[in-house]
Amino acid sequence: MIDGQVDDRGWLTSARHEPSPNCDARPSAEKPSLLVVHAISLPPGEFGSDDILDLFANRLDPSRHPYFAGIHALRVSAHFLIRRSGELIQFVSCNDRAWHAGISSWRGRERCNDFSIGVELEGCDEQPFEAAQYVCLRELTTVLCRSYPLQEIAGHSDIAPGRKTDPGPCFDWSRLASLPLVRAR
Repeated sequence: MIDGQVDDRGWLTSARHEPSPNCDARPSAEKPSLLVVHAISLPPGEFGSDDILDLFANRLDPSRHPYFAGIHALRVSAHFLIRRSGELIQFVSCNDRAWHAGISSWRGRERCNDFSIGVELEGCDEQPFEAAQYVCLRELTTVLCRSYPLQEIAGHSDIAPGRKTDPGPCFDWSRLASLPLVRAR
């Protein structure tokens, strides 16, 4: 259960903190209005390692897995990761811009990193997410709405259609339906 709050620096007090260098300042006076849900597993389809943390910290060893040779030099991050167990890890202050969305657009606005908070779920397109992840995502969204003017939730596939597929067909949007930010899909 998330029992903390977002402090003045943009860090959730009850999350585990693993600061990533892959971030920068948001454009002047920009506040996050969009929550973007992602899915990630490293190696693909495998769960439980620290490889995601290593990717976001720029320390992923390309010799550990053939897939890593093509991604180890990426400079990416998200604000949060929700592990399969429901553990919540924060990498970037919500006041800053995490490098999670890439080339993206939402409701006619380009550069979604400028105005969004990115939440990665440990998972993939081919497997259902865990109940603990939905509980954590709901609680996290509720806490974030108290600190930021969030208006909507979208999937990575919604803001980068044709380029991204996550959180994928196994993500159950109806489990978030009672949140005020979620519109009927």
